[in-house]
Amino acid sequence: MRCSFADVSVREGCVALAATLLLAAVASGQQAGGDPRQLADDMAGRSFTPEERTNIAVYEAVNRSVANINTKTTVASGLFLLEVPSEGAGSGIVLDKQGHVLTNYHVVEGAREIQVLLFDGSSHSGKLVGFDPATDVAVLKVEAPAALLVPTVFGSSSNLHVGQRVFAIGNPFGLERTLTTGIISSLNRSLPTRTGRTIKSIIQTDAAINPGNSGGPLLDSGSRLIGMNTAIASRTGQSSGVGFAIPVGTLARIVPQLIQRGKVIRPDAGIARVYQTDTGLLVAALAPEGPSERAGMRGFKVVRERRRQGPFVAEFERVDRSGADLIVAVAGETVRTADDFLAAIESRNPGDQVLITVEREGHRLELPVVLDAEK
Repeated sequence: MRCSFADVSVREGCVALAATLLLAAVASGQQAGGDPRQLADDMAGRSFTPEERTNIAVYEAVNRSVANINTKTTVASGLFLLEVPSEGAGSGIVLDKQGHVLTNYHVVEGAREIQVLLFDGSSHSGKLVGFDPATDVAVLKVEAPAALLVPTVFGSSSNLHVGQRVFAIGNPFGLERTLTTGIISSLNRSLPTRTGRTIKSIIQTDAAINPGNSGGPLLDSGSRLIGMNTAIASRTGQSSGVGFAIPVGTLARIVPQLIQRGKVIRPDAGIARVYQTDTGLLVAALAPEGPSERAGMRGFKVVRERRRQGPFVAEFERVDRSGADLIVAVAGETVRTADDFLAAIESRNPGDQVLITVEREGHRLELPVVLDAEK
């Protein structure tokens, strides 16, 4: 039984353990390292430690699913436009037999030409079919023979643990399909993007990640994808033992939309502006006729007043904040920041109903808000 991207919600029982994956691949002749019988002989004739066997199993199961992405961009130089190649720009993850390849948006952003190098050394032109700058995710499409497209097995990022062993495969400095190992150093980190949004639930790892690793897979010991490597914390631009990966749960929500629509359609609660306070989010402005206004939520009011100044009567406007709702929870989960609120809303779909808890004039109310599609 094989689970691929076509079945995004991979269940625990559908993927064999790493050793089983290796033995099955050897038996069927699908190993990437040459003659499978020779590999079997090597494994039988040497005393590998359990840790080494796991390392070998993960690499042999997944390395053919990792692509090397090179790009060419056009830059202005005086009166001329120069084409600048970027060798080893990043890595990619093969998603399906149709040729969809996952990578970071920053790897291909602004590229005039994209070349995707597969495991056999063949180079194929890549077409950008969808991207989401808010999460730094992009999907490419290549026209390549199905035999060269080995889909990655999706795992789960909902039950990860700090200290768990992980594996990264990518193209650091253009060195194709390089394996590094480490552990999960922390979970639920936040990573800002250039759009001003924050990606939640980021995985932190000490597996060596360098320029060129972006867009490559982060794997568990069962050879399953648990994240996509996306950034490092470094003053030199090289690995400092602090790397970050977008969790596969986020990818599973986003990637199907990128393939189908080319963009992500996010749910919208129709709240235009809030102010963060110590006790919650004070609603300043609502989208006219938006979901929250239809549900009865209240924001600031503009009050017009007339005042006499000598022989003249002047009209003034003032903002009345006293009747505005204070958002304190979404679906029973406390929210304290705008990021908390966005994360709670964007984990749902347009058309879903969500209960938003507000404080109004000393009372708590639950407002049923039916989410619209973000415009």
